[in-house]
Amino acid sequence: MKENVTRILGEYTSGNKGPLLFISAGIHGNEPSGVIALQKVFKELEKTQPHINGTLVGISGNHKALNKNQRYIDEDLNRVWTEENIEKGKAESHEEKEMYEIIEVLKKYPEANFTKRYFMDCHTTSSDSLPYLSVQEVNDNDAWSRNFPTYIVRGFSDIITGDFDHYLSRTGLTGFVFEAGQHESKSSVENQEGMIWLCLKEACNLDLSLISCYPDCVENFKTKNAPAQKVFDIEYRHGLENNDDFKMQPGFQNFQEIKKGELLAIQNGKEIKSQWNARIFMPLYQAQGNDGFFVIKEVKD
Repeated sequence: MKENVTRILGEYTSGNKGPLLFISAGIHGNEPSGVIALQKVFKELEKTQPHINGTLVGISGNHKALNKNQRYIDEDLNRVWTEENIEKGKAESHEEKEMYEIIEVLKKYPEANFTKRYFMDCHTTSSDSLPYLSVQEVNDNDAWSRNFPTYIVRGFSDIITGDFDHYLSRTGLTGFVFEAGQHESKSSVENQEGMIWLCLKEACNLDLSLISCYPDCVENFKTKNAPAQKVFDIEYRHGLENNDDFKMQPGFQNFQEIKKGELLAIQNGKEIKSQWNARIFMPLYQAQGNDGFFVIKEVKD
């Protein structure tokens, strides 16, 4: 980021009772597109002052890592949200410190003050990717995700412990992670902004025609960038240890079809070949990370 990012990126309300829409961005410091999109949204809201029900709040996640343009400082902020870490009440890393600060922000918006509480956690991927929603199958997250026009991947937060959306879901919020595309892609900012506006429409009853950037801010995402809605379940996670020497084979894109026997990666000098006729998901093309890749399959339900 070219500017110093603060924790609270903005808050907007028309003063009417309704839901909370809590949007986080930059949980990973090398993923600034959600921060940029939120800044654009709050600027537009202040300009046009449209009526909404409830309150929109936008925050930065790992704002120290954002200001350094690196994924994290000591450890992945999207892996520290375990019950054990939260209960101990003492930060032992920079990311745990940021976690406690975010919890204090959330305490300012208790469930009793809103008709419902929704969340969206903005992310991007190291590989080229179509936009998609990552949904934990608890509460009414899955049903809520069907309101949005893009791929839906279920089960990531049921495999990975300590991720932020798992914490938000288990504390009663309804929502999803939105992966907008590749980290540096211009379309990722466009997709984040489009999804934020659609969330405001669905959660807070915003009439999109009242904002001056409509329809481009939404239609560019819906009609140009987002794929038709399909639902996928995760079949397999290829996890990594800190000392593993892992190199993904070049050229894999998120959701690309893979075949049995296809070479996927080299790990510690050994070939990792596909055991599935399926699709590859989140292939790792960055230095930091403990998920080499996932395998997903489309489901009809």
